[in-house]
Amino acid sequence: MKAIKNFFQIRGGTSIGPSLILGLIPIVVLIGIWWYLTLGETAEERILSPLTLPSPKEVVLAIPLLITKGNLLQGILASFRRVAVGFLIASAIALPLGAAMGSIGKLKAMFTPLTVISGYLPIAALVPLTLSWFGTGEEQKYAFLALAFFVYLLPLVVESLDKVDEVYVQTAYTLGANKWHIISKVLFPIAFYDIWQAMRLAFGVGWTYIILAEIIFSEAGLGQIIIIAQRRGPREYMYLVIIVIALLAWLTDKMWAGIGRLLFPYKKTTTE
Repeated sequence: MKAIKNFFQIRGGTSIGPSLILGLIPIVVLIGIWWYLTLGETAEERILSPLTLPSPKEVVLAIPLLITKGNLLQGILASFRRVAVGFLIASAIALPLGAAMGSIGKLKAMFTPLTVISGYLPIAALVPLTLSWFGTGEEQKYAFLALAFFVYLLPLVVESLDKVDEVYVQTAYTLGANKWHIISKVLFPIAFYDIWQAMRLAFGVGWTYIILAEIIFSEAGLGQIIIIAQRRGPREYMYLVIIVIALLAWLTDKMWAGIGRLLFPYKKTTTE
């Protein structure tokens, strides 16, 4: 009984070892369900057809073919380039605009309605919009991802500036700082850690948009591999690419966290 009470303790913590074990439990359960649903050599013996859901063994055995014949590495590079370029374009606009909105009340009042409206905009609706503007080339993919990143990132940047305590601003005014100094030497530096975390989250979210970006004609990309596999097979590629996208998002998040530890050593315990 005591062990059960400790397990369900409100906000109860645990060490690294038990945390890893607990984290593996749902993954093992999901793989077990997957294995059970696809158990059998033929489609008739299975609960789910191989065309619907290949078995874990079939997916694993498809890895070499995906690498050698499925253009996996080329797809990873193409998708990463699109995510990175879209993110850079969005950041180049969202960071200065967000800093200005978070610092100057009238600018915030001017752009807040547009920010609120864009927050309710379904991201998928941006696909036909950008197609009508830029066609089916790379520009469309960059524009779609940049808009998706911008809609997500801008409110977070503004919120990061809003969280800076007013006492810092008043202290800076007392010491003779002008408005530019307040923004560049007080508000933005104090908010930079939260802005960095917002950028980290936004970059991770970008990987969830890559399939939408590449759903229309792409010369290469992870989304293209999924679309081709869905239409012509092998279906195993679809599940492998989904796993690859999740791993890429996780690895890039760790990269952001590692750089964050270097930039903000005083926040070391909270950058993960």
